[in-house]
Amino acid sequence: MLTPTAGWWSWPPSGPGWPRTRLAEAEREPSSEREVKLSAAPGFNLPDLNLATEGVTAASEQEARLETAYWDTADLRLARWGVSLRYRARAGWTLKLAGSASDGMLVRPELHFSGPARTVPRRALDLLQGYVRSGQLQPVARLSTWRRRVLLERAGQRLAEVVDDEVSVLEGRRVAARFREVEVELFPGGDEILPSLLASLRTAGAGEPDPTPKHVRALGPAAQRPPEAAPPQLGREPTAGEVVRRALAEAVTLVLSHDLGIRLAGRPEDVHQARVGTRRLRSHLRTFRPLLDRDWADALRDELAWAADELGAVRDQEVLLDRLQGHLALLPAEDRKAGKYICARLAAAADESRTALRATLAGKRYADLLERLVAAAESPLLAGQHESPALKVLPALALKPWVELRAGMRNLQAESPNEDLHACRILAKRARYAAEAVAPAMGPAAERFARAVSALQTVLGEHQDCVTASRWLRRQAGAGRRAFAAGELAARELAEAEKARAAWPKVWRRLDRPKLRAWLKA
Repeated sequence: MLTPTAGWWSWPPSGPGWPRTRLAEAEREPSSEREVKLSAAPGFNLPDLNLATEGVTAASEQEARLETAYWDTADLRLARWGVSLRYRARAGWTLKLAGSASDGMLVRPELHFSGPARTVPRRALDLLQGYVRSGQLQPVARLSTWRRRVLLERAGQRLAEVVDDEVSVLEGRRVAARFREVEVELFPGGDEILPSLLASLRTAGAGEPDPTPKHVRALGPAAQRPPEAAPPQLGREPTAGEVVRRALAEAVTLVLSHDLGIRLAGRPEDVHQARVGTRRLRSHLRTFRPLLDRDWADALRDELAWAADELGAVRDQEVLLDRLQGHLALLPAEDRKAGKYICARLAAAADESRTALRATLAGKRYADLLERLVAAAESPLLAGQHESPALKVLPALALKPWVELRAGMRNLQAESPNEDLHACRILAKRARYAAEAVAPAMGPAAERFARAVSALQTVLGEHQDCVTASRWLRRQAGAGRRAFAAGELAARELAEAEKARAAWPKVWRRLDRPKLRAWLKA
């Protein structure tokens, strides 16, 4: 790995050719970068990019020297998670989030910050806390790039930008490595010219699309290792402990991979997935307790219960708001204003809950929990028969939550209280999580079983969501037109609850078949 050396901060230089982007005084709005990277040989020359047949012209060409420092932890956690933090002279700080790559195109959200070169902006540190935790950010790579930039337009509309970068990887004043790449960044409306543009570049000698970021290429294999807490690959005959470790790692990865999204904007899907991750972890620690150190597992479950409650306070309001907004169009026209007011009150409460959640995530207690989760994913405290073959040990452990679910479902009646259906939903979730956890070792039979349990969980969950919504509406009814609108919305929720109540027996019969659960007695 490259390390900072004397003279690291002897720049930025000044002079003609340097970017002179005016720095904002605060964090700028998030944007999304869409680009295709192609490798290029040292002797590569950009072709003529005037695509006459498509009315595209090369509107401007510029050249500049870019001096960039990338920051990360000593073990390169950000790079391994697909995240980057850089300072570029005269352009400021840029945080690029993990993105997605499809057909060679890399799509990444990015944020920009002002601030001095030697101090990471406070907001960037806050956003990255889930990855950094007790670690420290430091400069890990310095790149000096000579960039040739061509802007492509059609009738005054920017469609794409092509840059030809000659990159020098610096260690102090020494050039440690060099490479060259071409980037095509697309703007709105530019997708249609991408095939022709790539064909021109490939004909001129550019290589295949390669989404690897510059700093990852500079840092080498260490930056391309799997992220921390990555689920381990299982062999053909894994031990019970190996399967449990993989299940824990998958759930921890779910929590960590959605952490930044919650801190950034409290996005509903990120909150949902992080909550699912905490619930899976609690379920795994319960199901596989015979294979774990009991004190260690119970203590971790207690902290996860706290985290799940914090996430749940937001998620429950988001689910409720989504349901009620979906019903607004069904209200009589004269009641929609009152219905919108009810939803607006709920939306305001949800915003307050998201703010409180972000404050919780910024605290030491949550940071400590994340450290414990990473340790649990990488080195769980195993006990009991964890070294025995998975096929011998795991079916019996996955059987227990199924037995509990079956007992609960067989006690249900057509008119059972709502609380009993909710209790069975929780049992179904445990049985599903157990089956999904052992499926990598137990095979397709466990996967089919998990899907069937998931169907039951879904219908019972729909019932519970309806009941929860109707209760909330009763509490918020107020008086006058708003009370009437709340009553109409509550009536719709209760009608949906009755549909779910009528549906669960059929779903249960599909699940409660000897053939479907035969693998549990293997």
